[in-house]
Amino acid sequence: MQDMTPITDQPTTPTPQSPDHFQPQYRIQAIERAAAILGAFTADEPELRLSDLAERLGLHKATTHRFLVNLEHLGFVERAPRSGKYRLGWRLFELGGLVSQRLDLWDESLPFLEELVRNTGETGHLAVLEGGQAVYIERVETRRALRLPSAVRRGYPAHATNLGKVLLAFASADVVDEILLTRELAVFTPNTITNVEQLRVELASIWERGYSVDNEEYDEGLRCIGAPVRDSSGHVVAAIGIGGPVTRITPARTEDLARVVIAAAHGLSLRLGAGHAPVWASADARPRDASQFVSRGPLPSR
Repeated sequence: MQDMTPITDQPTTPTPQSPDHFQPQYRIQAIERAAAILGAFTADEPELRLSDLAERLGLHKATTHRFLVNLEHLGFVERAPRSGKYRLGWRLFELGGLVSQRLDLWDESLPFLEELVRNTGETGHLAVLEGGQAVYIERVETRRALRLPSAVRRGYPAHATNLGKVLLAFASADVVDEILLTRELAVFTPNTITNVEQLRVELASIWERGYSVDNEEYDEGLRCIGAPVRDSSGHVVAAIGIGGPVTRITPARTEDLARVVIAAAHGLSLRLGAGHAPVWASADARPRDASQFVSRGPLPSR
């Protein structure tokens, strides 16, 4: 059975033979079989022998070997040094990174924001941390009479806003220090937290419970709730949340609304590929307390 016939409907230029006798031109059936080989690897069986793959796919060992030689040449599979078995290669990881980059944060967030607004009746926002501020990059407005005054593409003080505090809580210690120790923590309302150590305790609490609350800290009469959004690496890249008048987002409703916000953040994170990142599960499982936000002293002057 000849199953790896070279394509002959167009002229080709002979290529030098590698030590593995690499031959790059095959018919479409070969592509399908190569895909089947890659799909044979699973989380339960990340490494497979040549004979395992041949038996599983119903191919001759010689045919399976030729495919594996080519896939190894291209970086799609590799040989495990100790076992000698085949496993998926780093080229697939690189291509997966390109897919994650294609998933645009703005486009992917919109359905989750819209659902969040439907489920809570409050205005939804998405923000990223830039220049020490929470920059709101997307917003979905509620239809209710009293609305949250905010603007897309505008930066808000990270220390005084729900999304900003989320982004700080999950940022690196260097980023937190740079913002808390070198920038003015301005007062906006009597509830604004401007004491550095008190704010560090607040960030540790946010990290532990998985969401933040802006309790009239930026605008009097408004209460907001936010949660972190992770990308395919498992790191927090944005924050999503809701905001509305304190007459609707009451202390009694805060915990229930927070669960809805966390669910939206989780869904968006999965869409961005975070479900495949071991960092996500391992990071969230670690205990964290205020000591991890304790100041290490002023940053050196530049």
